[in-house]
Amino acid sequence: MCAGVVLGLKEPVGGDWSQLQGSQYALLAARLPMRIALHLAGMALFFYLFQPVVGTWIIGGWIAVALIVTADGARLDLTMRDANQRIFTRDEFLRHTFYSGLKGVVWALPALLFMPLADPGTNAIAWGFAAIMLLVSAVSRYGAPAGTVLFCIVTSLGYATGLLLIGQTGLGIIAIITGIFATSGTIEGARVALSAKIAQLGMNEKSEVVSLLLREYEDSDADWLFELDPRRRLRSVSPRLAVALGQELSEIEGRSFLELISGSAWETGRFPSSLHEFAEKLKKRENFSNLVVEVMVNDERRWWELSGASIFNEAGGYAGFRGVGSDVTTQRESSEKIAYLARFDTLTALPNRLMLNESLGEAIGYAAKWRTRCAFLMIDLDRFKAVNDSLGHLTGDRLLGQVAGRLKSLMTENEICGRLGGDEFGVVIRDAADRSKVEAVAKSIIEHLSEPYQVDQHVLYVGASVGAAFGPRDGRSVEELMRNADLSLYRAKDSGGGEFREYEPSLHASAEERRQLEFSLRNALKNEELSLNYQPVVDANTEEVVSFEALVRWNSDVHGPVSPGKFIPLAEDTRLIVPIGKWVMQQACCEAAQWPGHIGINVNVSPEQLTEPDFATSVVHALSHSGLAAERLEIEVTESIFLRDANVARRALEQVMALGCSVALDDFGTGYSSLGYLRKLRFSTIKVDQTFVQGASQASAESLAIINAVVAMARSLGMTTTAEGVETAEEAEMIRSMGCNKIQGYHFGRPMLAAEARQVFEREEARRLA
Repeated sequence: MCAGVVLGLKEPVGGDWSQLQGSQYALLAARLPMRIALHLAGMALFFYLFQPVVGTWIIGGWIAVALIVTADGARLDLTMRDANQRIFTRDEFLRHTFYSGLKGVVWALPALLFMPLADPGTNAIAWGFAAIMLLVSAVSRYGAPAGTVLFCIVTSLGYATGLLLIGQTGLGIIAIITGIFATSGTIEGARVALSAKIAQLGMNEKSEVVSLLLREYEDSDADWLFELDPRRRLRSVSPRLAVALGQELSEIEGRSFLELISGSAWETGRFPSSLHEFAEKLKKRENFSNLVVEVMVNDERRWWELSGASIFNEAGGYAGFRGVGSDVTTQRESSEKIAYLARFDTLTALPNRLMLNESLGEAIGYAAKWRTRCAFLMIDLDRFKAVNDSLGHLTGDRLLGQVAGRLKSLMTENEICGRLGGDEFGVVIRDAADRSKVEAVAKSIIEHLSEPYQVDQHVLYVGASVGAAFGPRDGRSVEELMRNADLSLYRAKDSGGGEFREYEPSLHASAEERRQLEFSLRNALKNEELSLNYQPVVDANTEEVVSFEALVRWNSDVHGPVSPGKFIPLAEDTRLIVPIGKWVMQQACCEAAQWPGHIGINVNVSPEQLTEPDFATSVVHALSHSGLAAERLEIEVTESIFLRDANVARRALEQVMALGCSVALDDFGTGYSSLGYLRKLRFSTIKVDQTFVQGASQASAESLAIINAVVAMARSLGMTTTAEGVETAEEAEMIRSMGCNKIQGYHFGRPMLAAEARQVFEREEARRLA
């Protein structure tokens, strides 16, 4: 510790200057009587020695000044008696140091004023008393080291100067040496005292902390103390430990601690691993901290957190254990619940995506280690969205719960299933060396998940599609395998659902092509790459054109001409069909407004468009902008509109029909045919799909029966029928004979440009005039 810190001139490192100096200066008041007595004795001695030499008045004046300074210094010392209990200021420190220096000046004056007039013997006695004052100050005033040092320096220099001036060189040198030793002794004594004070304050602080912790412990019911003898039996049992064990103090004193907390395991020897670890710590006399132990208290499983250390007697012998414990059952259960929620799906109780990722990562590591294969199956339910949309999410959730139960029942030790989200599930197959077994698992999943479900008095049918990827063949990471399994699932869904497909490298190329197509399609409207073709619809009897169906085409700057069968499903999946559909509606209406007034325009509308709130508004805008009469516009929809939100679709079409537009049901009989659809909405036209027309041309009895039934039903409901896909005169004659009202197909015209459509009108007009 440097002299500046000891003297109070510098801040102590890591300490409080006010607290340390205040505790030292508070000692001055206790030693004040001794200092006053010494000063009064000195004044009396100096009066006796120098009164005959300098006279009464001069020595009396000096004594008066000394009394005033001593009294004022004493008053200041008394004000500092509580300096250890308050903030000790630097102003007080400087004032006391000033008075100490002033006292040194007062006691140095006799050496400069009186000693030159006195004899050597008198001067020797005066110096001797001054030396005693220096010694006493160095010993008794270390509580104020700065003031003491200043007093010693001023006094010793005064007497050294006086003695040297009168020729007593030896005593002068002794005075200087005395001052040096008094000063250094004061500093060293203060250093020891200050170090002791710092240590004492540190101990006091620690004691206060311990007392605070003990008070907190006493005020808390959460923890308890325990003490064990060398045989691990309880002794000095605390009441709280007895409460924690659910027993009386007298019942557990002296009993085995392990027996009390192990329950039935004490008899069977089947201890939980944590309790076994605790027993080993006690057996090996090892200290332990925050050890979480599973215990049984009154046949109830609890979790205790224990900390303890070995204790030894005065002879150094082992005396047992002493420690503290607390019940952390609530925290443990909360942690377990959080861990469960992090890895399990709350709806189905199956592992979630995170846990499936971890399991697949472990399977990949296992396959790499043993040079075998693992597999990941991705499962998607078919027609689940229809259940959700028609019966609500609550029914859908209950259905997912039954799906999870069936899926879990199919798993063996080699598989783990989980829910990825929505209606997607996954299965990790650890050892997939036998490909046929993987296929068997996938087909078993499809078979069991496709069986009917009984949910809330509803019998529901949903199927399943499965895609598979094998590691490391199809990927060496979790992300690769999941992505490739998803691609194979996409292929299975494209095949109509209810299928199992394995990953093939070509699928990645298809996915990349789809990604690039989507990117280009997003810019197709802006780049003016879309156009409309028009296919004529003729009257079955007169073969005169009655309308045209608008068909969108895409000639990409990057990909060239793209088939509608490829980009229309992509547009529907990405909802790009909504802006594209609006554009088609506007363009078709503008073109049809230039045709003869008796020619209509048919525009296909996707289910995605019908669910838009502003669909009817977009139709109104197209009609008003083009000037086309609403009666000339026919909206064509498919039965799939009723699988999304039937009520929304019906309201949208009813709004359009209220404008005067007609609505045709396209591709009737190919998808989800139900006479209920015809009851929900009054269609103007039913279009017979070309598959039935082709079948009828080949004398298929089923196709003929279906066409006849549709025509008869439409006639009875006041609807017209349009047969699609008529390619020959023979097919046209057959359709005409079966009673269809309108015909559409290559026999009467392929899809054509707008200019070519206008030429059709011109030819018909010329034929009528001829």
